[in-house]
Amino acid sequence: MPIRVESEQRIIRLQQELRTKEIDGALFIYPIDIYYFTGTRQNAVLWVPAEGNPLLLVRKSLARAQEESLVADTRPFPSSKEFPALFKPTIRRVGFTFDVAPVQQCNFYAKLLEGKEFVDVSAINRELRSVKSAWELERMHESGVRLCEVFSQVPQFLRAGMREIDLAAEFECRLRKAGSEGYVRMRAFNQELFQGLAVSAATSGQPGFFDGAVTGRGLSAASPHGPSTATVAANTPILIDYTGVFNGYIVDMTRIFVIGNLEPTLRRAFDAAIAIQQYLSANLKPGAICEELFLAAADMAEQAGLSRNFMGAPGENARFVGHGVGLELDEFPVIAHGFKVPLKAGQTVAIEPKFVFPDLGWWVSRTPLR
Repeated sequence: MPIRVESEQRIIRLQQELRTKEIDGALFIYPIDIYYFTGTRQNAVLWVPAEGNPLLLVRKSLARAQEESLVADTRPFPSSKEFPALFKPTIRRVGFTFDVAPVQQCNFYAKLLEGKEFVDVSAINRELRSVKSAWELERMHESGVRLCEVFSQVPQFLRAGMREIDLAAEFECRLRKAGSEGYVRMRAFNQELFQGLAVSAATSGQPGFFDGAVTGRGLSAASPHGPSTATVAANTPILIDYTGVFNGYIVDMTRIFVIGNLEPTLRRAFDAAIAIQQYLSANLKPGAICEELFLAAADMAEQAGLSRNFMGAPGENARFVGHGVGLELDEFPVIAHGFKVPLKAGQTVAIEPKFVFPDLGWWVSRTPLR
């Protein structure tokens, strides 16, 4: 499908949702949302009326935006005095993404459009973006293939005694040479990630702010996530968890490597993780309730006697076992406690059952390479 048609269909679906919710239009200021609907990530604001053609207002770079934009009406951002005139008097309710828009920006546009009601369209936007088109699925498949190629190179450079940060650097060098863009976009407030992490058993149980089962120690208190200067040891698990970002689309992949052999508890946890992964893969079907899938996975961990270690070190457990991926790492849906919504055809989900043992290292649902 031509990319222009792809953009037009996205806008049509958005307009249908706006009309259903009796919202007169949506004003987008968040860059990745603008890219999704227009094909350009330049500094701009997108206005999509519930009826009629969208309008892209560009601050910088206008020349590049006009080259890339799939919105026919792409023009310079007007002055504050001229801005309100772009909105018809019949426009009363304006959609805004409250989930990512700073209060200062909300106040700025509310002042420019005085008298109009601003309503949250975050859920509409995220739900629309969660369902991938055939064109998007092809992009993500390509990203997955290229990331797999980088993972296949790990046995060439993984050595006992090397530092976690050196392992990460080797992986990241190959990932960048493969064309990964590196921007790991996340919607959740207070979350940040530098491409991924390579972590050894020495830091497997390290607690941290990142909403995931494994965080690593990082290099400082200012950067408390990811690889550290700890060294990789033989006969212990080594986790490499990285994103590949190609053409804006993110894939999230974890592999476990071991130089030698693993002790029995970790092997038992591996079997449990494999069983959970197989169960979830078989049951990721339209209509399945996300929370029920998570609870089933948690029950399988409990039946294996490993519930305390499921999705994190005891007391640090994450409350999800899978998450949507796309232009952002944390898209809908989430296979999580409290996410009581059904899956839809076309959604893309990273499934990542993990078990963390602070004294032994961790084991996840991936075959170890020796």
